[in-house]
Amino acid sequence: MNGITKSFFGVKALDSVSLEVRRGEVHALMGENGAGKSTLMKILTGLVKPDAGSIELFGEKVAIDSPQDALRQGIAMIHQELNPIPDMTVAENIYLGREPARGIFVNRKQLRKQTRELLAEFDFRAEPDTRVGTLSVAQKQMLEIIKAVSWQARLIIMDEPTSALSDGEVKTLFQTIARLKATGVPIIYISHRMEEIFSMTDRATVLRDGQYVGTADIAALDEGTLIAMMVGRPLEAIYPKERVDPGDVVFEAVGLRRGSAFRDVSFHVRRGEIVGVAGLMGAGRSEVAQAIFGVDRLDGGEIRIDGRTISVKHPADAIRHGIALVSEDRKETGLVLCRPIRENMTLAKLPLDRRGAFVSGKSETGDVRRLTEQIRIKMRDMNQPVQSLSGGNQQKVVLAKWLLTNPRLLILDEPTRGIDVGAKAEIYKMMSELAKEGMAILMISSELPEILGMSDRVLVMAQGRIQGEFKGPHLTQEQILACAIGGAHSA
Repeated sequence: MNGITKSFFGVKALDSVSLEVRRGEVHALMGENGAGKSTLMKILTGLVKPDAGSIELFGEKVAIDSPQDALRQGIAMIHQELNPIPDMTVAENIYLGREPARGIFVNRKQLRKQTRELLAEFDFRAEPDTRVGTLSVAQKQMLEIIKAVSWQARLIIMDEPTSALSDGEVKTLFQTIARLKATGVPIIYISHRMEEIFSMTDRATVLRDGQYVGTADIAALDEGTLIAMMVGRPLEAIYPKERVDPGDVVFEAVGLRRGSAFRDVSFHVRRGEIVGVAGLMGAGRSEVAQAIFGVDRLDGGEIRIDGRTISVKHPADAIRHGIALVSEDRKETGLVLCRPIRENMTLAKLPLDRRGAFVSGKSETGDVRRLTEQIRIKMRDMNQPVQSLSGGNQQKVVLAKWLLTNPRLLILDEPTRGIDVGAKAEIYKMMSELAKEGMAILMISSELPEILGMSDRVLVMAQGRIQGEFKGPHLTQEQILACAIGGAHSA
């Protein structure tokens, strides 16, 4: 891609950006949210037309006028925002628009056979006739990857492909990437996970504020240099956790259980304490959080706030008792994407702002103005649709929504999933400040550096139980993983 320029409403999203990807390489495309990565890839896949610039594919200048055009020319993209059709089967989703036919009818027998063979390559445990709506987020993500590979693409773009995958599925994905590399297929790899960038990619191109910063071999970079290229400044302390002497116990869970999801779960969180919850996917971490918040009903156990047992049968009960949950999927369960920032931020506080059947606009506007300044949300104005914000700013809106309820316990489920390193640092700083002010925080995360960098104590879950508890400055990722895989440990 040479000299790609694109403006929206007079604002330059890309300013003469170039990208060169070689045959058989995994090329990282890096930059903060809003740097222009998504716009550049939308141009490459025919979703957006550039104002200037050109594209060459295997030495030939090409015009890409639509997504169908891109696919015909061998360009396939795995999107971070999953877009399968939930009411269709696995087989129908993979081969949509190119089903094997018998005359004018779909050859169902052949469709199932092709799908079964393809799924076996990826050790994907679902039947061809399984309805996609019944799959987990991780399975849907893997299905999108399988679908892209099935096109026998000449260039594959992967946007945050591991964001919802388990360790086993990540291993399968990386094996697939190695196989594609060996056959000469180039891959553009977009990820905010530094460990993936340094272990899986060959070169990196960095964008900042819609401009090309540079391209370098990964072997010639370290994490600090790459971050400085992305944000324009060194981030000396990505994890700004300050030491806080925890106060009294704010929240306590005693013997919580729910079906086969989790059982005998007991723990507590004190004032000013950040308790990290680690574990492999399927360990039961999110399920415990949802039950505490009243999304799912508990089969047994007690929830206590300030030593008093409370009843939580619905999220409204949890909010009333001072419990807030920032869910792991902000777009699915954290935001109303088509509505303004103002409405999203005040949604959980609506009962407090109502005057009879009406909402107090003055109170609502004041709250939004105060929070947007406090947590530095980058926006045009508070009536801007929340879907137009970057991932990091969307996450700040979700956080602001719950902070307006003045929670006693703030549960953060994957608080930095899918946001760039600069936005992560801001979220971490906010967490540290909230803990200093005395808030009790329960943080669920699959990123072990995040767990180690931000937690006062770490709980490790496996197979629906708390297998271990750790505390201290010398805790390592290896200790946490050993506990998550191998059984009970504590330190």
